[in-house]
Amino acid sequence: MERIVGTVSRGVRAPIMKEGDDIVKIVVNTILKASEIEGFTINDKDIISITESVVARTQGNYASISDISKDIVSKFGEDTIGVIFPILSRNRFGTCLHGIAKGSKKIILMLQYPSDEVGNPLVSLDELDEKGINPWTDTLTEKEFRKLFGYKKHPFTNIDYIYYYKKIVESHGTECQIIFSNNPKTILDYTKSVLVCDIHSRFRTKKILKENGGEKIYGLDDILTTSINGSGYNDAYGLLGSNMATEEKVKLFPRDCQSIVDEIQSRFEEKTGKTVEVMIYGDGAFKDPIGKIWELADPIVSPAYTKGLEGTPNEIKLKYLADNNFADLKGEELEKAIFEYIDNKESTFIDNTEALGTTPRKLTDLIGSLSDLTSGSGDKGTPIVYIQGYFDNYIRQVY
Repeated sequence: MERIVGTVSRGVRAPIMKEGDDIVKIVVNTILKASEIEGFTINDKDIISITESVVARTQGNYASISDISKDIVSKFGEDTIGVIFPILSRNRFGTCLHGIAKGSKKIILMLQYPSDEVGNPLVSLDELDEKGINPWTDTLTEKEFRKLFGYKKHPFTNIDYIYYYKKIVESHGTECQIIFSNNPKTILDYTKSVLVCDIHSRFRTKKILKENGGEKIYGLDDILTTSINGSGYNDAYGLLGSNMATEEKVKLFPRDCQSIVDEIQSRFEEKTGKTVEVMIYGDGAFKDPIGKIWELADPIVSPAYTKGLEGTPNEIKLKYLADNNFADLKGEELEKAIFEYIDNKESTFIDNTEALGTTPRKLTDLIGSLSDLTSGSGDKGTPIVYIQGYFDNYIRQVY
């Protein structure tokens, strides 16, 4: 049969999963049922992606604001805590801040501006230019920020995060002072005890603070790395990657995921004779060109994946070959030349002109982004994504 369709990404509907459910069994049975009903075959190198949310839910990986507060007290005691560089998100940080504030007497909340690490804006660059403010050198108090820029609301959520975060802290009887700076060392003028809340730049931030007089320096990835009175935990990422579950607790990023993906792969080999690849994904790694927000609020796109998903794509640019190497060919002659070129391509094309414009990023980042965009984050009910043809190329014309 001639092959016309290339890569196909399917969102697969699954049962609502709860703590204690056998996620391996559910994923395997759901895909096999979808294959039977929808009429697609299971092939070698097909990819099964499972959203981290259902993995953590089946693990019961939750923690309360009281659990968070106890860990904060164990690390900082009654010190004034500098809470620096959190992202502006009710879902990602609001509930965490409740726990942090509950375990604190006083918080110095230092926010990045004009936007947070992933692009959520407090103010625009144009407004900074108009007021003559340099965000890389100027530190502002809350009063100074309000005088310059007024009461700013997030363009999508319509939340004034300065007010929102301050209200959360003060709701626990904790004193809150807000400042604005992009220099980690600024917080050391206020306290030597700091909770680093940035995600992807956290290691550099911690290093700067420790090298410049910081005494108690922890990150969100250091909070709840072990269980607090039976709570959930994540030994690798702590509170990073957590989401609000209820007003009183968060769902943590899943842990011990490698055994899950390996077992799903093994079950498919037993039942179908095919070797599928399996990964667990969180946020995709894409950036919204309109809102300027980088969607990756998780510490990593994929916490676990099977070995076949290691590495980066090995591709060449078809249009480059057609316009350059084989510019004098047409029709079947051109097609044959390109077939032969692809069939004989070297294992690595990173430095070759024929690879310019392809995507030398990690496969799991690319596939995780595709999966996240396919499944969505709302009510589609498709926490499993089944991808076919991802590793094919132009010369695979038949099934």
